[in-house]
Amino acid sequence: MSALGPYSHVPSKDNLEMKEGYRPTGAAQPSTPGAQGGSWQEDEFLDMYRSREDLSQDPSSQFLNQQAGADSASAAQKAKKSKLIKIGLGVLLLILVGVGIALALVFTVGKKKGSSGGKSGSASDGDAGTGSNGGVGESGISGKTGSLVTLANGTTFTYNNDFGGEWYADPKKPFDNGGKAQSWSPRIGAEEWKWGEHIIHGVNLGGWLVTEPFIVPALYEKYITNSAGIKVEDEWTLSQAMGDKLAEEMENHYKTFITEKDFADIAAAGLNWVRIPIGFWAIETINDEPQLAGVSWTYFLKAIQWGRKYGIRIYLDLHALPGSQNGWNHSGKSGSVNFMNGVMGIANAQRTLTYLRIFTEFVSQPQYKDVVQMVGIVNEILWSTIGKEAIQSFYTAAYEAIRKSSGTGAGNGPYIAIHEGFQGPAIWEGFLAGSDRVVLDQHPYLAFQGDSSATPQSSAPKPCEWAIATNQSQKAFGVTVGGEFSTAINACGLWLNGVPAEDPPTCDVWNNWSTWDQTTIDGLKQVTLASMDALQNYFFWTWKIGDSTKLGTSSCPMWHYKLGMEKGWIPKDPREAVGTCAKILPDAQPFDGNFPATATGGPGAGTLAAPLAFPPATLNPSFSGTAMALLPTYTATGKIKSLSPATFTAAPSAAAGTGWNNAKDDELAYVPVAGCTYPNAWDAASAALPAATCAGS
Repeated sequence: MSALGPYSHVPSKDNLEMKEGYRPTGAAQPSTPGAQGGSWQEDEFLDMYRSREDLSQDPSSQFLNQQAGADSASAAQKAKKSKLIKIGLGVLLLILVGVGIALALVFTVGKKKGSSGGKSGSASDGDAGTGSNGGVGESGISGKTGSLVTLANGTTFTYNNDFGGEWYADPKKPFDNGGKAQSWSPRIGAEEWKWGEHIIHGVNLGGWLVTEPFIVPALYEKYITNSAGIKVEDEWTLSQAMGDKLAEEMENHYKTFITEKDFADIAAAGLNWVRIPIGFWAIETINDEPQLAGVSWTYFLKAIQWGRKYGIRIYLDLHALPGSQNGWNHSGKSGSVNFMNGVMGIANAQRTLTYLRIFTEFVSQPQYKDVVQMVGIVNEILWSTIGKEAIQSFYTAAYEAIRKSSGTGAGNGPYIAIHEGFQGPAIWEGFLAGSDRVVLDQHPYLAFQGDSSATPQSSAPKPCEWAIATNQSQKAFGVTVGGEFSTAINACGLWLNGVPAEDPPTCDVWNNWSTWDQTTIDGLKQVTLASMDALQNYFFWTWKIGDSTKLGTSSCPMWHYKLGMEKGWIPKDPREAVGTCAKILPDAQPFDGNFPATATGGPGAGTLAAPLAFPPATLNPSFSGTAMALLPTYTATGKIKSLSPATFTAAPSAAAGTGWNNAKDDELAYVPVAGCTYPNAWDAASAALPAATCAGS
């Protein structure tokens, strides 16, 4: 996820765009909430998700009690035949198909939930742990609940999965078919993920490969006071403050914050996907960019192995782009927006296109494509600053670059996710018509509506409004996911609004989860269930929040999936969400599970009806006409890099790939024109336009 301000989803009160309601509004540059644009009020927030017909009832009067969701989960475990969700006036009929599971979400008719059925890492980096026989396959390479897993470092843990999950990892055959997260989720490699039939129950691994202060506060607290006097507020300044300890500190963070055990726990939580934010520095850094280059990639390689082993599919999200796409702390650097905006906007976008090709070429290789099945091209692009034309121009260019290398049609490269810019799904209908497997990623958050009086009970029905727009988007656009959401009903939490933002005293009760009574916990759980049911294919933000050394515990509990599941405001079985919204919006039009053919790589996929030009005809803040020709650009003449695979001690000759799937994809990398001087790529939003084009030497 992101927090605006320093946090990808939280607007900074000082210099970031306001995100109250659902989308950023106001000035062209990040601004104080309310300035030059006012704040989103609740009615405006809900209007973004209402159907074109008026809803005849007040959703808040239809608060659904917790038992309805529990009944759905119970029925799912007993059903043996077919199943169908039918929504009537307050009546939800479930006829369930499959063994032990509910195969449809509340607003989905006839939709099955599932069928049963950088640099090179070191040798130890690539090895998955082994284990004792749990009743499946060869002893030591697979197991069910109760089996013992031995990690690469020799430690062990007992695999517990009450949902019929199975882990599988043969050290001698590291690219074999993998595990099965639950009985209702398809096995990695052996079984196909079927959109409209299988459902994403996912979490983000936020704060891991792209750090955020509110997620890993202890890492930042250690350097808030530093000898260099650096104001630490994002990974850029954190890296500078770490100085010669950068490699040691960051690698220790990568190694300990998310581990193989987390992947096993994620499967045990009933989840089957993870979204992993990653920064451009996983490939390289240039000039004075201070982040640790290349090392985070070796940990993404671990994630691929762990995902394969435990049956968890991966959505790779490019979270931090050259120049920053939103000026927030998870975008590479807090401050100004220099991606598709300002004097260096086009050059930064060109550099990003090269990086997207590099990531996509790696994950499209046959060894990895069954695990990494989705790539997000840009996280939370700032619509109000960059503008519709420039955003859609870049999205088109990124789509064409990726599909040129991967080919088109089902099985050729990953699904491509585009963020909706906090505009809601409706505005994207018709965009990239005819494109091959493009996903719309929405990030609706209740937390930033600015309603300080919100309670769990008053907030619980609101997420169901998202279902209306989501259903329509799936019919008209294609696969639509909730790439980020949380249980939070307010913006309380240590550094949620950036460093050094302080919470008001009214936040104390929301930060101290240990004092919550059962009514509060039950109400927050209803918020979670409604959000899951409305978004249908979703990724909670985020799996875990690290402890603060100052507080002695973790803050931001409403953003902490693992803690919430343990304490009760997040369900232990995500299928409990089934039916939550049916009683709140009984007349809503359901989605039948049938996407447009091109959305899943079917007939006609890849033939764009009206592709947009890149670069666009205009660029903010004020470039058009002859001025566009004077903007600094890069040239596609550089040597293209490829990402290295892991190596495997037990399988030294394993064919791990070259990092490049398509040998015919031989276009060169975008690099600076030799002999030309460029403005600071991270601080050129207001720079003067060059008087003449630089031809180079």
